[in-house]
Amino acid sequence: MQSTLHHRLSPVGALVLLAILMAFPFGASAMEQEFYIGLASRLMIFALAATSLNLVLGFGGMISLGHAAYFGTGAYTVAILMEHGINSAWVAWPAAIAVSALLAALIGLISLRTRGVYFIMITLAFAQMVYYLFVSLRAYGGDDGLSLPARSVTGFDMSSDTAFYYVVLTLLAFTVFFVHRLVNSRFGRVVQAIRENETRTEAIGYPVFRYKLTCFLIGGGMAGLAGALIANQNMLVSPNLLHWTQSGMLMVMVILGGVGYLFGGVIGAVAILLLEEVLSGYTVHWQLALGVLLLAVVMLLPDGLASLLRHRAAREQS
Repeated sequence: MQSTLHHRLSPVGALVLLAILMAFPFGASAMEQEFYIGLASRLMIFALAATSLNLVLGFGGMISLGHAAYFGTGAYTVAILMEHGINSAWVAWPAAIAVSALLAALIGLISLRTRGVYFIMITLAFAQMVYYLFVSLRAYGGDDGLSLPARSVTGFDMSSDTAFYYVVLTLLAFTVFFVHRLVNSRFGRVVQAIRENETRTEAIGYPVFRYKLTCFLIGGGMAGLAGALIANQNMLVSPNLLHWTQSGMLMVMVILGGVGYLFGGVIGAVAILLLEEVLSGYTVHWQLALGVLLLAVVMLLPDGLASLLRHRAAREQS
């Protein structure tokens, strides 16, 4: 984990990357590879979810093993509202953010009073409680989940994968920029100071619990937005979105990409999902090959893949 409290965002690099992503659907369509447009949307949705966990884990220092609860709750909020005739994205998506943030606040009020392994286990326990709650909701599919008849209504046709891709890209870009501004603000610097030395920060006079709870709440709301998007991507929600294995996968994404790096969650999500896509095409035992590759990265790059960018920038400055 990097210790610097200031996190740079290169405007030129960001604009170049954004331009490439904007042009991607045209290139995929020209090569008659529209499948990759949907895949890219999925990568960006999980990049958003991993970024929300990175805010909590990487910048806030809170090792939450229940982040999938907010991810899945956001997805179910959209699906349940659509089941009752509310299909507007302008209503359902903010509702998903609000419900997930409220759930994070309620869980945080209890779990943030503990530390270390106790905090990890309490967040896991709460997440599993939410998981079993949705499993028991027979009116909304229970174990089988709940299908969506169509994607949320935004005011323009979002039925095509290309249109949905641009919606996801816009929200991911906004989220990364928001996190960049947040972690470099006074609030973000205090949260990172708490991560480095909670006792000292509290002794200075900062309300540590309030800052941690706010950070936890914001991360939960961001995960809820990712959940709303994955519901529209899959046209189906199921309790698997809330399972602890989903929380574990999000944590692996953050660790692989780089804990505490602005693009750590994005890089980790893209790396893992692309490896999964490629390796599964060669062998049914792709999890084993993926595990070996992940082990190699963790051993050779303990700070994650994003640390390569920092090392490169340091070499260029020298």
